[in-house]
Parts: sequence; C-alpha cells; structure tokens
Amino acid sequence: MDTKLQIIEISTPLFQQKGYKGVGVTEIIKACNISKGSFYHHFPNGKEELLIACLKSIDEAITTHMVDIFKRYPTTQEATQAMIDILVNDLEREGRIVVSTFTSIVSEMGSLSEPVREACSDLYLKMQTIYCTKLAEDGFSKENANSIALMMIASIEGAIMLCLTQKSSHPLKIISHELPKILNHRS
Repeated sequence: MDTKLQIIEISTPLFQQKGYKGVGVTEIIKACNISKGSFYHHFPNGKEELLIACLKSIDEAITTHMVDIFKRYPTTQEATQAMIDILVNDLEREGRIVVSTFTSIVSEMGSLSEPVREACSDLYLKMQTIYCTKLAEDGFSKENANSIALMMIASIEGAIMLCLTQKSSHPLKIISHELPKILNHRS
C-alpha cells in the first residue's frame, strides 16, 4: 500500500476515537511505523493537512455508503431505517460506529482552521443532498425536503454523539422510532 494512503488509513480511526487534539504527530508516526521525515514528506503542512485528507476519505466512504443504501430502498423512511439499523448494529457489535463517525472530529471545529471546517461542511452538504433527493422522490416539496434533511442529519449525528458518550445504542433506536412520524407528513 502507498505510504500516504497507509498514513490516512491508520490515522482516520485515531482521529475518530480521540479527536484532532487528542492525537499527536508522534502517536501517528508510531502507529504508522514511519519516520518523522516520511510523515512530513507526505504531509508537509503537518497534522492539519493529514486531518483534511482523513476527512476526505471519510467523506467518500460515508457518501458512497449512503448512496448505496438509498438506492436499495424505495422510500426515505426505509433507507433511513436501514442506515440507522446499521449504525445500531455497529455500535452493539463493535462498541463504536464504524462507517459514519466523523462527529467526534467535528465537535472540535470551533478551535480548528477554516480549511478543516470547510471539509466537514462539504460532507454535511453532500449528506443533506442525498436526503433531499430521496425525500423529493417521496413527494416532499423542495423546501420541506431541505428542512427535513437538515433535521434528519442533526438528529442522527446528535444521536451518534449520545451513543458514543453513553456507550449505548438507545439514542439511535429512539431516532429510528421517531423519524417515521415526521416522514409520513408530506406537505
């Protein structure tokens, strides 16, 4: 495997588990079994440049995963239910949310740079577009689809954060139960 890709692959879960501030370059170098020179060869601007590369990697994984799920189910409600079920199963089986955990990284955004904030914002906008498209297919007006998509992202991402802090899948299960009530009201 390419060294740069290896650094991204190993660093991504470190950032997801410990956050940006909780992971140092020394820890990354040790985990990747590379020299400091090799690290800076691939990421001359340091840890922040690596974080952006990791966010782009997460972005691709999450959006590909979401698009796949949304293609397999005829309605937003069914697709969202399937996605939440996967999140719950990941948490109960692995003790963490495997696919879409960038929430822990985003929680530190207030103190990070504009390029990192933009990378996270781009991912949220892609997720919202996936929801909006499916909601429009379900017959929601564009305005309602945008509002509901934003609410769904906030609910699911918030539930993920609660699951991680509570070490329980219960918040996602509650969201899974409540979202259908909203999705059954088209206007």
